[in-house]
Amino acid sequence: MVKYNTLYFRPESRKKGCDINMKFSEMEYTRLDITRVLSEYERITDKVSDAECLEDVLSAIAEHEQLLSEAETMMTLAEIRASIDTADKFYEAEKAFYDENEPVFEEKLQEFMLALYQCDFVGELKEKYGELLFVNMEMMLKTFSPAVIGDLQRENALVTEYQKLVASAQIPFRGETLNISELGKYKQDPDRGVRKAAYEAEGGFYIAHAGELDRIFDELVKCRTLIAKKLGFDSFTQLAYYRRTRNCYNAEMVRNFREMVVKDIVPTVSVLKERQRERIGVDRLYFYDDVFRFKEGNPKPQGTPEDILAAGRRMYEEMSPQTAEFIDFMYSNELLDVVAKKGKAVGGYCTTLMKYKAPFIFSNFNGTSGDVDVLTHEAGHAFAAYTAKDFELIEQMNPTMESCECHSMSMEFFAWKWLKLFYGEDYRRAQLAHLADCVTFIPYGSMVDHFQHIVYDEPELTPAQRNERWAQLEKIYRPHVDFDGLPFYGEGRGWQRQIHIYEYPFYYIDYCLAQTVALKFWALSQKDYADAWRRYMAFVREGGKKTFTGLCETAGIKDPFAPGSLVQAAEAAGEFLG
Repeated sequence: MVKYNTLYFRPESRKKGCDINMKFSEMEYTRLDITRVLSEYERITDKVSDAECLEDVLSAIAEHEQLLSEAETMMTLAEIRASIDTADKFYEAEKAFYDENEPVFEEKLQEFMLALYQCDFVGELKEKYGELLFVNMEMMLKTFSPAVIGDLQRENALVTEYQKLVASAQIPFRGETLNISELGKYKQDPDRGVRKAAYEAEGGFYIAHAGELDRIFDELVKCRTLIAKKLGFDSFTQLAYYRRTRNCYNAEMVRNFREMVVKDIVPTVSVLKERQRERIGVDRLYFYDDVFRFKEGNPKPQGTPEDILAAGRRMYEEMSPQTAEFIDFMYSNELLDVVAKKGKAVGGYCTTLMKYKAPFIFSNFNGTSGDVDVLTHEAGHAFAAYTAKDFELIEQMNPTMESCECHSMSMEFFAWKWLKLFYGEDYRRAQLAHLADCVTFIPYGSMVDHFQHIVYDEPELTPAQRNERWAQLEKIYRPHVDFDGLPFYGEGRGWQRQIHIYEYPFYYIDYCLAQTVALKFWALSQKDYADAWRRYMAFVREGGKKTFTGLCETAGIKDPFAPGSLVQAAEAAGEFLG
């Protein structure tokens, strides 16, 4: 997952005079003087509105970029350090400060954007920077009004409450006390009883907090719906598409994509699951067998976390000159925090510290193949950010989220040539497991998206009704799944462990669209690795200067909405998996 921000301008003057080689541990944090920042924004907004020439506007943009770079860097430092240790009282307070003040900051940012959009020199700006920037700006302007500041603050607080609740998990299991990330390795244990017990233990935590989870989400749905209504939308679904800056596709196209998934991918997954059942030697495949792919156990990366990190460094050094430069920058500046520990937030992400032109990778190693995925998926995000770090406009560094996920998911496949560094002679099974996981994911991710459309199109649903809807969708998107009476999962509550549903609404379909593109890069790489890499770099180098479908065209591949797109992906993967 990637975390990027909204609108940034980076004039040429910003590219010089900044020491970007700064270790993360040495990056100094100071709470923003929010009063000063808001006052400065009022001043430069007036400067744009009163501009008598284009140079006045460009000068205001330069001041904006400097101010925003510092502000966003401090916010991001606080967020990273709060997620590394959710029990840290100092950064807990800083995170609460930004939860409260970010919507106020956004108000001033929106006023500045509106001044640019309406200024007398917008034609010259479009000619200089391109139309897409202003299409995106128009969409973003629809997502905010001072009338919703209090509601945005409430939304932030609820998301933080969910994150802290899940991070607080201390689950007794087999003589250990584990968080949710650490429990993951037992879900892949060769002993079926251990796998089942691991899922039961995880489900037990969520069931114990069912009331809180229901309340938080119910309040989030109501809060987001209220925000949408105040902004003039019929539902939060419409607002969410603008928040996600979906500038080349709409909800109808996404619905058609989901229907193609049910038609073209779900049957393939059912076949793969039957082969998996035969391979692991069970009479019936249950949910706790879902990620257990080989009778002798799933392939695991070899060595310590330090060994895995060393293998990742070698891989990128050998992959290309560009990735070699990138990985040296990341490792030399301590821009990864990847080992699971008590109190650390769950999940993984990549974000960017703008002041230092530095991506940062956060994750939780747990002794599974997911540890390698961090050094391919999240590093794919980081590599794309590093590649575009010197774009004149920071807004053009980052495409929309489905394109960002293409960066990461495709990098997972380009890493196949080096999997032996991580898995030794077991690398071939690691490839098979990875490909099967990717194909299997698409129906699940589509189900998450379908669920969110239901939830926000019917915000009056009760918690019990939401669980019923999820259970119904399971039968459509994962008809092969048998929960065997598991608590939590078997009760239609499994969606509550998907953090994106709480924290990043409507993000999940981005993964599905990107996975489809990544499978195309994979298929190309099986025939001509060098050609596939050239296409990938063409996709990455454009940053956010083109739409998602435009980037696909640049790379010479069919976008996921095109008829037959999913059939090709399913057939290629099915043939490889035998």
